[in-house]
Amino acid sequence: MTKNSADLLRVRLRSLREAIPVAERQHGSAFLCTTLLSWFDARRSARAAVGQDEPEIVAGFWPLDGEPDLRPIYAQLHSMGVTIVLPIVVKKQAPLEFHAWRPEDPLVRGAFGVLEPVRGEILQPTILLVPTLGFTEHGARIGYGGGYYDRTLAQINETGQPFVTIGIAWDQARIEEDAGHRPEEHDYPLDAILTPSGWLQNPPPV
Repeated sequence: MTKNSADLLRVRLRSLREAIPVAERQHGSAFLCTTLLSWFDARRSARAAVGQDEPEIVAGFWPLDGEPDLRPIYAQLHSMGVTIVLPIVVKKQAPLEFHAWRPEDPLVRGAFGVLEPVRGEILQPTILLVPTLGFTEHGARIGYGGGYYDRTLAQINETGQPFVTIGIAWDQARIEEDAGHRPEEHDYPLDAILTPSGWLQNPPPV
């Protein structure tokens, strides 16, 4: 897919997202949080059964431009002892950094207008909830075009530390095959994609 075609696709996906009624967004966000919490509970039980009690670090994202709102599950996971981190854009063409955030913590406006946590120690997440503008039936993700998550996931992968990636999207973000979108070499694959209709294929292994 050419850059112009990809840009046009992103414009269409944004338009579809903006057209989602507020009530549908609220209901969909609540379903996403409930589904994620069930998966986290199953993961915690499975890890405990094999003696893996290391604390989890979960990377979320602050909702903007009509994105799903996962803030309720951040608060729930925090109350369960999970460390929540949010991304910080350090500079263009660079991987994201993740810094801790608690429900009572303030956010600051970052260099590119995105709300970010106050900077502290850089933490590496074990689970990443990835904002997903569009996705194909095979689970390929299309983001906003900056490549931040692709670079970030590739960098984490290079450390050798296991991690899980879950794309979070609206059902309207599905890209049909006739749209001509194909993953590019630098696109980092996700383990699973979750929409208000459920898991695209299967939930990621716990």
